[in-house]
Amino acid sequence: MFVKLFTALREAGVPVSLNEYLTLLGAVQKGCAHFSVDDFYYLSRAALVKDERHLDRFDRVFGTVFEGLEGGGDADELLAQIPEEWLRKLAEKFLTDEEKQKIQSLGGWDKLMETLKERLAEQKERHQGGSKWIGTAGTSPFGAYGYNPEGIRIGQHESRHRRAVKVWDKREFKNLDDTVELGTRNIKVALRRLRRFAREGAATELDLDDTIRSTAHHGGMLDIKMVPERHNTVKVLLFFDIGGSMDDHVRTCAELFSAVRTEFKHLEYYYFHNCVYEYVWRDNARRHAERIPTWDVLHTYGSDYKLIFVGDAAMSPYEIVYPGGSVEHWNEEAGEVWMRRLLATWPHAVWLNPTEQRYWQFTQSTQMLRQIMDGRMFPLTLEGLDAAMQELNR
Repeated sequence: MFVKLFTALREAGVPVSLNEYLTLLGAVQKGCAHFSVDDFYYLSRAALVKDERHLDRFDRVFGTVFEGLEGGGDADELLAQIPEEWLRKLAEKFLTDEEKQKIQSLGGWDKLMETLKERLAEQKERHQGGSKWIGTAGTSPFGAYGYNPEGIRIGQHESRHRRAVKVWDKREFKNLDDTVELGTRNIKVALRRLRRFAREGAATELDLDDTIRSTAHHGGMLDIKMVPERHNTVKVLLFFDIGGSMDDHVRTCAELFSAVRTEFKHLEYYYFHNCVYEYVWRDNARRHAERIPTWDVLHTYGSDYKLIFVGDAAMSPYEIVYPGGSVEHWNEEAGEVWMRRLLATWPHAVWLNPTEQRYWQFTQSTQMLRQIMDGRMFPLTLEGLDAAMQELNR
């Protein structure tokens, strides 16, 4: 098994030497792994990987070699445990592709809002399974747990088809965890391309070269020289899209957030949902009570900041081009207006998109934001991060 790991790593391009392999075997014989796959994983990674750029490759090889080694439980038993929530939602309506094609949208933003106003005035009771009234499990553009290609979601826990152009519910989002460590090493390597070092503050670091030079100059009498610690002086302003379709990418964004917090001394961050409008926030738990006007952000930070948006750019096009198009509130100005203000204030800007790049062409809003960013949208991959950091360094 150990030989298989060694040869698989070599075949995958991880430069593992025979000496490192023997070191691993010696550590195992001494009982360092404690007969645990998890302990052996960390032991073998420490012994066999010399460059942090190979950590992800090591993880993939290790997972392939030792796949299924620590299993547990009865598969049949797991399959039989149907969650109660699934049973409660049997009334939800899931349509075939052919049925969905038969349902036509109301014909645009203005018509949708006008029709909703009429329904609210006329409807007197609860409805389910219909195509007109505000209700559940139907094809009406208004309600929950049904389907319509362009509707307003009311009273539903979370998105299902991601077709709503507005959501009239109070939704709670969670802050990104800046202590996540798994997977952040490679991200840090890519972020380090965005560096400009300077020595600032008190002299707390030994200057070895100057110490040797000064000691020799004083006839061998030790003369210690100190210098201020080197810091990355790049300033970063980070905007994170949170909630909705971004729930699929929480882990990746948390890893990025954790890496950014350790790499940049001058970092400011804010949250938004789908597109930036007239306010942003710092704490998702208090985003309704502690809103920060976007104008204040625009007037707080200098133009030397590097601007980074992180989001999947997947939303209704109305949210970008229409006043009142925001999925959650009535915005007086379109999202595009605020985006262009931000880009005018901080011209060194990029957008990091966690969705695979091959899917971007299928989402109209992604193409629109990519155009607003003048093509400076990059996938949230190591290669994409590398390209984005090079763009910010220009």
